[in-house]
Amino acid sequence: MQIRFNDTSHVNIFDTLFGRPHRMSKNESKEMVYRIRSDVPDYIRSAVEDESRPAAERNADVSRKPAELMAFAGIRPGDRVADLIAGRGYLTRIFSSIVGDGGKVIAIYPTLFADAKPASVDAVRALVAEPRYSNASLFVQAIERIAVDEPVDFAWISLNYHDVFGRIGEESAAKLTSTVFNALKPGGVFIVIDHAAKPGRGGRDANTLHRIEAATVIEQAVAAGFMLEDRSDALANREDNHTEPVFTAELSGHTDKFVLKFRKPATRDS
Repeated sequence: MQIRFNDTSHVNIFDTLFGRPHRMSKNESKEMVYRIRSDVPDYIRSAVEDESRPAAERNADVSRKPAELMAFAGIRPGDRVADLIAGRGYLTRIFSSIVGDGGKVIAIYPTLFADAKPASVDAVRALVAEPRYSNASLFVQAIERIAVDEPVDFAWISLNYHDVFGRIGEESAAKLTSTVFNALKPGGVFIVIDHAAKPGRGGRDANTLHRIEAATVIEQAVAAGFMLEDRSDALANREDNHTEPVFTAELSGHTDKFVLKFRKPATRDS
């Protein structure tokens, strides 16, 4: 199976699919500064403010709000994190700095996505080879057989669930969710962030507008055994009418996005 992208939109698709930094539109100010909330823990703040991060990734923080989302998820030093479809390592770097020497970060690329964009995989491979990210590693695996060497505390997929659903299939998205459930420790957390579809559309816009309805993700996650614990509106945009492709100049980087926090029950009876 191959993932195919049309010639007119492949640049923007890969920007989002593989985590390239958001390009500011002509209407955006280049003076925008990312201001982290005062209640964000210091270990998250220092990881995000790390000046060794690439400048382009730090510039993307304004729209991606990593500090708030890390705090919402509850990631702490010593945790083990699976970074699903890790792009070029935007989140991998931040995860690595937060969890520290006592933790572990596993950047995971399903084979089909790795084959579609080998340069992104090479970028992550180079990242995990750097001494400062010695707690990070890269796994390239078939999407139906994703596995980790030890159970993880957190699994995270950002703006790519709709691509699995729309380009590989609804069944593959369900299998991915089930494999994530199995990879997590009891009580572990699964974070899903994606472009919101119009209510009632389900996954029908996943391959065209690159959107998916939160209810569809929730349905698949609950079927896999997860409980929906919380959701965040940190990336919400009420000006988005959910009917346009996410890569239009007006919306790029500013779509209405849902953030879902699922938890694997601590025991079978939970």
